[in-house]
Amino acid sequence: MAFSTGTAGNDAEDEDAAPMAEINVTPLVDVMLVLLIVFMVAAPMMMVGVPVQLPRTSAARIAQTAPPVVVSISREGKVFLRQEEVAEAELGARIVALREAEANDAPVYVRGDRSVTYGEVMRVMGRVSAAGVGRVSLIAEGDPGAPAVQAR
Repeated sequence: MAFSTGTAGNDAEDEDAAPMAEINVTPLVDVMLVLLIVFMVAAPMMMVGVPVQLPRTSAARIAQTAPPVVVSISREGKVFLRQEEVAEAELGARIVALREAEANDAPVYVRGDRSVTYGEVMRVMGRVSAAGVGRVSLIAEGDPGAPAVQAR
C-alpha cells in the first residue's frame, strides 16, 4: 500500500507538511463482502421453522404449486402452526382463519419429529381434517436419489 503526503519529494518540505487524512475504504469493503456472504449462506437456514428430525422415505418428491400451511409437532409434543406455538384445541380454528386470509386451496402439511408417536401425529391430523381441510399431507425427509414428480 502507498501513503501520500502531498509533497513532491523535497526533504525540507516533508518536515513542515501536514499529513493528509484519507480514509482507506478497502477494509470496509472487505468486511461488507464477508457479511454479505454470511447472510446469503445463513438466510435459507432461517426459513425452515421449528427444528424437527424428519423420518426418511423412498417415495418420490412432490413439486409445490401453492405456499402450504405447515403444522409441526416437536419432540416434546408441542404443536406449531408455521413457527408459532398453538394449543392443540385451537389448531383447527387457526388453520381455517389462516387459509381464509391467504388462499382457500393451500395444502396443509404436517411435520412430526421422528420421536413423536404415531398416535400423536394422527391426533393432530384429525384436528386438521376436522377443520375442513381436504388435503392433509405428511412431510418426511426425501431419499437423495428419488426423482421429483409433479403434483396433481
